[in-house]
Amino acid sequence: MTPHVPQRPVPPGLPAALAPLHRRVSALVERLPSTPPSTLAALVLDRALLPRLPSDAHAALQGRVVALQVTDFGLRVHLRLQGQRFHAAGDSARPDVRVRATALGFLKLARGDEDPDRLFFERELVIDGDTELGLVLKNALDAIGPLWRPAERRAH
Repeated sequence: MTPHVPQRPVPPGLPAALAPLHRRVSALVERLPSTPPSTLAALVLDRALLPRLPSDAHAALQGRVVALQVTDFGLRVHLRLQGQRFHAAGDSARPDVRVRATALGFLKLARGDEDPDRLFFERELVIDGDTELGLVLKNALDAIGPLWRPAERRAH
């Protein structure tokens, strides 16, 4: 008897033959501690997001735990803003708000390729928990615009 592996979205472009392997690996990743990826995410957000974060959003996030879940890879991070830095909040910290999307959904959001409202209303971006804090996050992302744009290819 094979163990039950949860059905999760398969990244676009992944050959169908690799889907079962992807599901098993992502189920394994989901069981790993969130602290290592949370620490890395905190460092990235300290540089990419924090300097551009509106003061009202900064105040609303102080001491609150935000969970980000990359649904197609089983990856999750738990972050807390303390003072002028994000920190890994750890798995035991209960999230005040949870933001879920596929890796492609988060990439679209970070690059500004898609409007956060469209992603939200089409359920590509799911926010649950503290509704007011979720709205503050969504509005902050709207105000900030793209967090990252890949470098343009230069002609030689």
